[in-house]
Amino acid sequence: MKTRREFLKLSTLGLGGIALSAIADNFTKDPKALEKLLKGAGSGGFSLRTPTYCEICFWKCAGWVYKNEKGEIQKIIGNDEDNQCNGRLCPRGTGGVGMFSDEDRLKTPMIRVSGKDGQTFRQASWDEALDLIAEKLKIIKEKYGAESVALFTHGSGTEYLETLIKAYGSDNIAEPAYAQCKGPREAGFLATFGAGLGSPEPTDIRDTRCLVLIGSHIGENMHNAQVQEMSDAIDKGATIITVDPRFSTAASKSKFWLPIKPATDLALLLSWIHVLIHEGGYDHAYVEKYASGFDQLKTHVQPFTPEWAYGITTITPDVIRKTAREMANASPAVIVHPGRHVTWYGDDTQRSRAIAILNALLGSYGKRGGFYLPARALLKNVPLAPFPEPKWTWRNIVNYPFADVGITNAIVDATLVNKPGASSVKAWMVNGTNLPFTMPDTKRTLKAIQNLEFLVVIDTMPMEITGWADVVLPECTYLERYDKLRNVPGRVPQLALRMPAEKPLYSSKPDYWIATQLASRMKISSWFPYKTMEERLEDDLKFIGSSLSEMKKIGVKTLPRETDDFLYIPDGADYEFGTGSGKIELYSKDFEEAGFDPMPVYTRHPEPPEGFYRLSYGRAPMHTFSRTSNNPNLFDLKKEPSLWVNPKVATHWGLKNEQKVYLENQDGVVASFPIKVRITERIRWDSVYLYHGFGHTDKRLSRAFGMGTSDAELITRVNTDPLCGGTGMRGNFVTFKLDKEA
Repeated sequence: MKTRREFLKLSTLGLGGIALSAIADNFTKDPKALEKLLKGAGSGGFSLRTPTYCEICFWKCAGWVYKNEKGEIQKIIGNDEDNQCNGRLCPRGTGGVGMFSDEDRLKTPMIRVSGKDGQTFRQASWDEALDLIAEKLKIIKEKYGAESVALFTHGSGTEYLETLIKAYGSDNIAEPAYAQCKGPREAGFLATFGAGLGSPEPTDIRDTRCLVLIGSHIGENMHNAQVQEMSDAIDKGATIITVDPRFSTAASKSKFWLPIKPATDLALLLSWIHVLIHEGGYDHAYVEKYASGFDQLKTHVQPFTPEWAYGITTITPDVIRKTAREMANASPAVIVHPGRHVTWYGDDTQRSRAIAILNALLGSYGKRGGFYLPARALLKNVPLAPFPEPKWTWRNIVNYPFADVGITNAIVDATLVNKPGASSVKAWMVNGTNLPFTMPDTKRTLKAIQNLEFLVVIDTMPMEITGWADVVLPECTYLERYDKLRNVPGRVPQLALRMPAEKPLYSSKPDYWIATQLASRMKISSWFPYKTMEERLEDDLKFIGSSLSEMKKIGVKTLPRETDDFLYIPDGADYEFGTGSGKIELYSKDFEEAGFDPMPVYTRHPEPPEGFYRLSYGRAPMHTFSRTSNNPNLFDLKKEPSLWVNPKVATHWGLKNEQKVYLENQDGVVASFPIKVRITERIRWDSVYLYHGFGHTDKRLSRAFGMGTSDAELITRVNTDPLCGGTGMRGNFVTFKLDKEA
């Protein structure tokens, strides 16, 4: 039986695409081309160069968009002044033109309708779509309260839509970057040092003498500045230690590769701590001056010898000792990298705590070659009226005491509540995140969607989530809009400008415009004091002694650090950490008072059933999650993923290279599409590996549809971290089906 919210597999857009001319190197043909480019974007006439910062990933590298003399976008290159990229963009950054030119883009607002042929969309004007959203949200607020509306968001539009939803009266706001990615490491470092890590992480890789990567795939996740700095560190002789069941790109550059048994990382970390303490390899002066709880930690790790860890991790005791000594010899210029996607097994905050404790013992936090102390620009604070106080939030549904931002899975929980009078979410606004791919347990996410009364999706592409919407709003790409200044923490404060290189194609609009238009209809415009982004940018830039015209010419502005703001803690200087004690807390009283272990404890995790293998997944360097798999520029670099399979496993199953197989998980879920096998010694026999973001089921994605297997579809078993709500997703196992019908 078809439901009201049946997924739409077909589009009725019927709009034609556009074609950009082939890329040509005009600079070699026209000797005056460079002179024209140097005129910049502030000349008042037609410009061949405009500043931007990338939206393909969270790194947000600053760059220049070049156009040919016909006014067509030609290419994007990095801004030499930008510390995020040093003038060099990754493949995704240079492929950003494909985001603009993709003929499959959403082109006009759409409204769901029902008819004789079932459910479909019809095109709508912006006024009609926005009026409908405002009216629906008014009805829902009157019926259930403003708190029954939730926002899922990711990207530069987050600030504007957060302001809109908070002004409306709800604080049920979340982005997958926390609960499905970095939340546990933020909670773990916050408990230890009194500060989270943020984005990008303040790792001083360029000056490190030893870099430890434990489940961190630098070189494949393409965090631009870190990749460049790692290359520099290798050239200067730094030791790289990579802990990974898979021989990753980083592992190939390493002095030590530790092919650890999956789900045993915490045992290795505790054993390293044991070696540092009981061999005296830790930084005695640093720990004595800045840390508390050392004696408790020493007693705690007494049993966690390398011999104990060997029986769990399969890493031999001599390798555990050798690698611990490498760290000690490099101290304090050593980094045990905290990683980015750290939601693995459900005890991830404690694993991140162990990483934080290791860095503390090595004296690396706040030291050259370890973790620097980041700074960011101080911009104008425009006073606004207080937001309405919500009567309840997602925290009333679940309790994750150390989560400091909204939890996506908690909002899904709140959406599934059906009890009369209970706190329940009835409407979602989703921006820039494809929830069926970013959330684990896809069936549960779709069940929550079925429980909604209203769903609005704002996106550039017809992702899976748009097929479930009541209203779809086409967002323009980052190459077609102004946005707030990029102001990320770094060694020195830097601001970067994004301005439109082109007018928005089709009927697409920027998030700021969408938010202000809805605010006007909902009579909450007072929280949006600027009529345009240009007006806001001028105000911000005036505050720091610059202007929009200057930023159009330079793209990136570097500001000095405050005189008393140190990049590194001076040797022997007094320094107060942001914890309750003002010290690095090796023993967490906050955790203890909340009923959790004050120091990390290893617990065993489920093993694969017979004939099954642990499902591991990661990122392709040319793609960002599922958002870029249809990008025409990046699709050509990687059209579909392959499944890494150990030769012993392949022989057992009779698998051949390039053979297509279906994957079935431990709960009987079979992938919608098959995947090609890659037989390689670079993966342990107890695991298989695939790239995340493939296996799209929406036929409107003309290139990406059906290409490979979706890992999210197979992640039905989730181990939620009780401290911060992070969704541990690496406890799923798969087997092979040579024929889907078999």
